[in-house]
Amino acid sequence: MPKILDQRRLVPNLHLLEVHAPEVARKCRPGQFVIIMPDERGERIPLSIADWDVERGSVTAVFLVVGTSTRKLAALKAGNEVPVFVGPLGRPSEIASFGTVVLAAGCFGIGALWPTARALKAAGNKVIAVIDAKADYLVYWKDRYQSVCDRVLFSSRDHALASKDFIPRPLEDTLKAEAPVARVIAVGCTYLMYACAQATKPLGIKTIVSLNPIMVDGTGMCGACRCTAAGKTKFACVDGPDFDAHEVDWEELFIRRKSYFDDEVRSLCRYEETELP
Repeated sequence: MPKILDQRRLVPNLHLLEVHAPEVARKCRPGQFVIIMPDERGERIPLSIADWDVERGSVTAVFLVVGTSTRKLAALKAGNEVPVFVGPLGRPSEIASFGTVVLAAGCFGIGALWPTARALKAAGNKVIAVIDAKADYLVYWKDRYQSVCDRVLFSSRDHALASKDFIPRPLEDTLKAEAPVARVIAVGCTYLMYACAQATKPLGIKTIVSLNPIMVDGTGMCGACRCTAAGKTKFACVDGPDFDAHEVDWEELFIRRKSYFDDEVRSLCRYEETELP
């Protein structure tokens, strides 16, 4: 079974997971994801690929601890094995020489957008990153972004980061300062991506988001990850996860994201009562 090489907390509630999976690592591309099960009784969790190392044979993801399965995942240690680790899944992000590209990343999306930032710069683009974090201590991989991006800016509520606005304002200011901008790519929580879509739509700037609806098998068979884009039903696992942000039915996506909220809370409560020491 795939073995964990590293599992550690990056910042509060965000963890890095590196798994030895040589066959997966050889095929990874920016924008794709993997599916993992923390144990034989756990659910299948989709995680965006944050990095990979072909020589080491490893794949890295950054995940947010929100429920029972991610709590189990965060409890694993180097040397532990996982019963399921499949991928890469999903369509890779489009990488080409666009011109100026602005990346908007928050939470786990900071990790998920790193391969795209690296690939876009290698393709000859001017890359600007706007990283969203409530406070300075929640920022990670800043050095990685600075190594490939022409500018790294912050959306924050912390004066330590020289910013006190949520991402729409810093993004709008960046788009004006860097005009013309060829495209915006936003990855993070659903609301962050929605906010970026609302900010760019009046300007007519092509905006790509990586959707994260509920997912089960990740191969288009179960239909759990269905969403609506351009008025048509799509499956995020095989038609995405990247979609044109201005074509997404955001209201529907928000509703579907909450479908099992009560069940997830009950599951976590039972886990904490019966499984934790």
